[in-house]
Amino acid sequence: MSVNSGESKKNVKKTPNDFIFGKVIGEGSYSTVYLAKEVDSSTEYAIKVLEKRHIMRERKTQYVMREKEVLMKLNHPFFIRLFFTFQDTDRLYFVLSYARRGELLDYIHKLSSFDEPCSRWYTAEIIAALDYLHTKGIIHRDLKPENILLNDEMHIQITDFGSAKILKDTKEEEEAPVSGRTNSFVGTAQYVSPEILTSKKAYYSSDLWALGCIVYQLMSGLPPFRGGHEYQIFQKITKLEYEFPDGFNVVAQDLVEKLLVLNPEQRLGCEEMGGFEKLKLHPFYEGIDFDHIHEQKPPPLVPFLPATSTNPENIWSSYRAGFDDARMVEIITQTVITDDERKKRLEEQQQNSKYHKFVEGNLILKQGLVDKRKGLFARKRMLLLTEGPHLYYVDPANQVLKGQIPWSEELRPEAKNFKTFFVHTPNRTYYLEDRESRSQDWVAKISEAWQQYYGNKNKK
Repeated sequence: MSVNSGESKKNVKKTPNDFIFGKVIGEGSYSTVYLAKEVDSSTEYAIKVLEKRHIMRERKTQYVMREKEVLMKLNHPFFIRLFFTFQDTDRLYFVLSYARRGELLDYIHKLSSFDEPCSRWYTAEIIAALDYLHTKGIIHRDLKPENILLNDEMHIQITDFGSAKILKDTKEEEEAPVSGRTNSFVGTAQYVSPEILTSKKAYYSSDLWALGCIVYQLMSGLPPFRGGHEYQIFQKITKLEYEFPDGFNVVAQDLVEKLLVLNPEQRLGCEEMGGFEKLKLHPFYEGIDFDHIHEQKPPPLVPFLPATSTNPENIWSSYRAGFDDARMVEIITQTVITDDERKKRLEEQQQNSKYHKFVEGNLILKQGLVDKRKGLFARKRMLLLTEGPHLYYVDPANQVLKGQIPWSEELRPEAKNFKTFFVHTPNRTYYLEDRESRSQDWVAKISEAWQQYYGNKNKK
C-alpha cells in the first residue's frame, strides 16, 4: 500500500524530522496517536502513526485509505482537520489538528450526565456537523461520544472515519436510493442502527439513529440500549426495547423518540422527513442559531441534578462546601482517637459489622445507605468511610463490593441540599443521595478525614 509522500491539503512535503514527537494521546486497533510539535512553527498537532506491516497483516488498507479520503474532503470547524500526510519505509503519518480538551466521553464519565443547556448545545453541534457531512455524500457510521473530541474553545471535533462510507462520485450512489444504503456491518454496539444489524445496509439516517442514542445518553447518563454482551444489546436495538428513566426531559424525550425509529426513512432529519431543517426546528433546539453556533461560546459543562418526588430541588445553590480553621477546631476532638479506643472499636466492628469484610481491616468512621447516581439512573449502595482514607461502596442486597471513590489531595465533597452531595475527584464527580437527608453530615465527615490525612501536609 502507499500514500503519496507529501500529499496534503497544503501540498507541503514533510518528514518525521520536521516534528518533535511527545506523549501518546490515543491508541486504535491499527494506529497510535502522538502529540507533536512542528519544529519550524512550534504548532502542536496530533500525529496518527500507522505501521504498514500491521495494516497489511490485518487487511486494514481500505480503512486507512478511506479515512484519508474523507479527511481530504472535509473543511468544517466541527471536524478534525488533516494538514499533512507522508510516509517512510515502515510507517504512514497523518498530521491532524490537536483537540486539546479530549473526548466527549471523558466528560460524560466525569459528570455522569449533562444539564439541559449543555445537552442541547452539544447535540446541536453534532447536527450541524452531520448536515455538512451528508451534503458531502459521507456517512460516518461510527458516531459515538468516544469519536467526538473537544478543542480549546470546547467545540466538537468529530474524528475516526475508518468506518465511513463515501457515496458521492461513485457508482454505488447511482444504485442507492435517496437515503444512500451501503452493504457492510460496522459501528459500535450501543450506537449501531437496526438496519445495519438486520439487513447489513446503512443509510444517511444511520447517523441520526446514533444522534438519538447520544441525546439520550447526555440527558440520562447511559446509552438507551444496554446489556451484558453485544448480542443482548443487538436484540434490544432490533426490538426497539428501551425506557426513559424518571425525570427525563419531556421535550428531549420527544426528540429521541423521533430519532430512534426502526424505519430509517422515518427518522426526523432524513430527507424523506424534511431533512436537517426540520430536525433543527424541533422544540428542543429552540434558541439555537445553527448558522453561527461555531462562532459562539458553549455553555459551561455541569452535571444534571434531577428533580425527584423526594428531592425537588433542581438548582445549583450558592452553597459551597469547604473546610477551614474554624471548622477544624469545631471537630478536632471527633477526629482524634486513642490507640486503645481504636483497637476496641475495630474489635467490635469485626464481630458485629457485616461490612467489615469489605474494608480491608480499616476502621469504619461513617456508614450509611445512599443512592449512587449516574445521571438519571440510581443504585442503592452502602457507603463506607474508613481510615486510610477510603470510601468503599457495597451492593447491600447482594453483599458485593462494587468499588471505591479514589482519594487524593484534590478530592472535595460538596453538599447541594439536605439530600444530595457530590464527591469531586480529578477524573469524575460522584453524585450521591443520602436516604436520611443528611448530606452535610457526610460532607463534614469526609472533610474531617481529608484534613487528617492531607491538611497537615498542605501546611508544611
